[in-house]
Amino acid sequence: MDETGHFCDMLKERRIEREWVDRTIREPERTEDHDDGTRHFIRQIPEFGDRWLRVVVNVKAHPERWVTAFFDRRLRRSE
Repeated sequence: MDETGHFCDMLKERRIEREWVDRTIREPERTEDHDDGTRHFIRQIPEFGDRWLRVVVNVKAHPERWVTAFFDRRLRRSE
């Protein structure tokens, strides 16, 4: 996969560990396919207060491109 500069910047700015991203991509608790050609990988991260990490990947690009990652405040712990 190809990482954008924005992706790397967001990891630093949002204090997201690379291992959390890798785990979310490898073992998502769920995925969402969007009309814009992206797939959202979602997983709870126990090491960060059980918050939900969302990793957005452009699956139509070749190679696939990691777009951004963020903790999704819209998702609650019980989801």
